[in-house]
Amino acid sequence: MNWKKFLLGISVVVIAGLGFYSFNPDQRNFEIAKNLEIYYSLFRELNLFYVDDVNPGELVRTSIDEMLQSLDPYTNYIPEEQMEDFRFMTTGEYAGIGALISKQNDKIVIAETYEGFPAQKFGLKAGDIILEVEEKSTEEMTTEDVSNLLKGPAKQPVKVKLLRPGDKKPFEVDVVREKITIDAVPYYGMIDQSTAYIRLSNFTANCSEEVKKAFLELKAKKPTSLILDLRSNPGGLLMEAVKIVNFFVPRGEEIVSTRGKVKQWDRTYTATSAPLDTAIRIAVLTNRASASASEIVAGALQDLDRGLVIGSRTFGKGLVQTTRDLSYNAKLKVTTAKYYIPSGRCIQALDYAHRNEDGSVGFVPDSLISEFSTKKGRKVYDGGGVVPDIVIEPEQLSNLSAALLTKYQIFDFATRFSNENESIPSPDNFEITDYIYKNFAAFLKENNFAYESESEQMIDELIKAAKEEKYYDHAENEFASLKAKLEPHLDKDMEVFNKEIKSLLLNEIVTRYYYQKGAIRSSLDGDDVIQKAVEQVNSPAAYSALFEPGIIISMNRK
Repeated sequence: MNWKKFLLGISVVVIAGLGFYSFNPDQRNFEIAKNLEIYYSLFRELNLFYVDDVNPGELVRTSIDEMLQSLDPYTNYIPEEQMEDFRFMTTGEYAGIGALISKQNDKIVIAETYEGFPAQKFGLKAGDIILEVEEKSTEEMTTEDVSNLLKGPAKQPVKVKLLRPGDKKPFEVDVVREKITIDAVPYYGMIDQSTAYIRLSNFTANCSEEVKKAFLELKAKKPTSLILDLRSNPGGLLMEAVKIVNFFVPRGEEIVSTRGKVKQWDRTYTATSAPLDTAIRIAVLTNRASASASEIVAGALQDLDRGLVIGSRTFGKGLVQTTRDLSYNAKLKVTTAKYYIPSGRCIQALDYAHRNEDGSVGFVPDSLISEFSTKKGRKVYDGGGVVPDIVIEPEQLSNLSAALLTKYQIFDFATRFSNENESIPSPDNFEITDYIYKNFAAFLKENNFAYESESEQMIDELIKAAKEEKYYDHAENEFASLKAKLEPHLDKDMEVFNKEIKSLLLNEIVTRYYYQKGAIRSSLDGDDVIQKAVEQVNSPAAYSALFEPGIIISMNRK
């Protein structure tokens, strides 16, 4: 096909389709037609006269992506070849082997296998290095390239060549693909006799049914309180959020409304079904990565004074996207509205409509933040996420722990440990003993592990500045003494950050044997946010006190 004729045809059709607007006195419509014609003529001249050959498809894709990026990060073009990934984001389903892969030290590695799916059934393990897929070397591939090769028709085999750390010879496995459905509720259970716990990881299609099933099963055990964990939940389908709030509020209660430029997007969503429970005490856990639909659930329950929000301020995404069909089986995911939770506040944090001079996006200014009230009269504010009723900021990892993670030392030790130990006790009973911890310390020395502390980085910057300003020679000995005192000492720091590192090791090792469910279960007892939530919801007096009128939920940004 002659691409120039094809592009001309599309341009003529588009301009003709908008042509009647040109005779409309509305200048905006004239500008649309005019600029489309300019775009076509510019593209034609580029192709004819640019010094090197150009790829028309890549140029158009770049122009589309840059145009949409200038609006907001959520308005995206989805070509036909990416529709599978888009469907996975909304449904949680795809056909493949059921494994998470990552690139570590220039190798494609299985980071995690999903319980009950082909990778696990066929004996693949976290830590295995993927050398080939369908006899194609992965050496120069990205994780996306390898992922696309592993996906394919269900019930069809895919040949994978792997090397297991510690083994000398690679091995091959024909893994039969299956339809993979990622559970939106990776874990639920009783924390104690009176406290039910549900972790919801995303808002994919029918996730509300998973939450309902989990809650009804737990309700049979007669809990008096529920912890709904939405930490690091990026959101998803708005209707699923509405249904989940409806489980706990009476029929007819307003949950969220949307308002946009086009009136068809203006809609109010109310509770349309009989609730499952309107009396159980609820704590919703959030953090900075709780976004979109997560914020609808947390914000609506807060505004209706139906549950406490505990943790850290949420992300602040108050924009609603709708998908529109395009030519050639592509789609446009476009921001069509903002959503407003029951108090009337919108929790969008970044103001994409009013950018700074350099094109950057800033927070909604404090001068434009407005005050609202919950159902019982508590003061809440818009302009940037849901602020918890009880704020618990997560502790920052030490530089040592961060280095252990980013340099894959914890991952690699867990790989060696699982290859050498056939089993471990249940998640409730397994612990990182002093013996295991000593072995880990020896493992680090064996690998010549080294890291730099933040203090050391700062003293290096100070020395550099002192040399530039010619002060260094006057205090060389003092600088050397201070640098020696601040230099990281692995043995000492392993002891100082013992608890933190053991927690990271525990999570990684338990995942190898009991997968995601086991890892979540083993982490509950040491989770400070969960323990605070248990304490709060199991004290009727303390719980009720936070809903009293006059309570102000801080508007300060963190």
